[in-house]
Amino acid sequence: MTSLMVSVLAIALIAWLYLLLFNRSFWYADQRLETDGSEPDIWPEVVAVIPARDEADSIAAALSSHAASTYKGRFSIVLMDDHSTDGTAALAVDVASQSARPITIAPAPPLEPGWTGKLSALHHGMRLADKQAPHARYILFTDADIVHAPQTLSRLVAKAEREQLGLVSIMARLDDRGLWGALLIPAFVFFFQKLYPFRAVNDPRSPVAAAAGGCILVLKDRLRKVDGLSAIRDKLIDDCAIAHRIKNTPPRMPIWIGLSNGEVISLRDNRSLSSVWNMVTRTAFTQLEYCWWRLLGTVLGMGVLYLSGPVAVITSPLHQTSLLTLLGAGAWGAMAIAYWPTCRLYNRQLLLAVTIPVAAALYSVMTAVSGLKHWRGTGGHWKGRSYSNHGRTDPTPGPQDTGQVFQRIQHRRRVIGRWMR
Repeated sequence: MTSLMVSVLAIALIAWLYLLLFNRSFWYADQRLETDGSEPDIWPEVVAVIPARDEADSIAAALSSHAASTYKGRFSIVLMDDHSTDGTAALAVDVASQSARPITIAPAPPLEPGWTGKLSALHHGMRLADKQAPHARYILFTDADIVHAPQTLSRLVAKAEREQLGLVSIMARLDDRGLWGALLIPAFVFFFQKLYPFRAVNDPRSPVAAAAGGCILVLKDRLRKVDGLSAIRDKLIDDCAIAHRIKNTPPRMPIWIGLSNGEVISLRDNRSLSSVWNMVTRTAFTQLEYCWWRLLGTVLGMGVLYLSGPVAVITSPLHQTSLLTLLGAGAWGAMAIAYWPTCRLYNRQLLLAVTIPVAAALYSVMTAVSGLKHWRGTGGHWKGRSYSNHGRTDPTPGPQDTGQVFQRIQHRRRVIGRWMR
């Protein structure tokens, strides 16, 4: 048993050393939207497309931030109200009536089979934007709970024009208030950077592509050439899917992603565990492409990478093996070093860096629950909609559908019963 634990801890330590030294310095958290002060000769026209479904708590602040933009070129906003029931549209109309920027509020058509709600709203929002701003060079995809600083759009466009980028994205600063926010939100940002190293995304030679859906400036002609939204109509992780098509569809085009310095802020309240829980369980199994082997490998890998070290250190009085304690401390220390820059990004103390194993354990549970929810047919549930393993919206089941669901449940119970015997 001791030799097995030594092997596990050695693997964990070697893995962390590899991540620290060879994974594109993802943990530096240093990709920011810097500016050199240069401006385009002509500021191109931009239109923002915002999908909104039951966003009454944040829609006024989000739209007002766009209305206050200091962008020097033509800039208009299209809001697609995706069948909200909480007065989102009425609040948006109030803001539009007082805005110097053109704001159009339109109802999203009924959701068609094969489309996710957000992508459908973006698709119809783009069609409306084409009519109202046919000469727009860029589309700004953003969310109804995201606030932009007045200079954000100017800096996005300046970077895209200066470096000839097909897409520029900023990962919004997320709400990290409260116990759960402090424990889980910086960790979420850290895991995202580990999965999609920003330096690799920003390297035109690398196929790694990612974007953050709260703020994506995309070249409209490029999006059309790669059939951007229609081609990914069923994707729950739509932001990274858009980035992949923009960057890797021949002829390849560079993209850029960075972290927010305050230019882009999310208003979604993350103080409760359920906020993060629902977000992760909705898409984690999708990220694993609905593969049970990948789910098993992910959970086991997270256990080895994040939990074996702390367990060896905490249980050292029991096993009294100095080599286990030393390897465990090395792995735990390495992960804390990697996590520290992200903690600092969120103005957190060094002590938070050593809690990354706790966050990893919780995210592992969420990932497993995501797989369970998809197995039960409730995966991808978000704001009254539930998506199957291929992104299809599941309508409210009728009598025949309910019978089919019951039959599937009974079949699964029989299979499990035979397996247990």
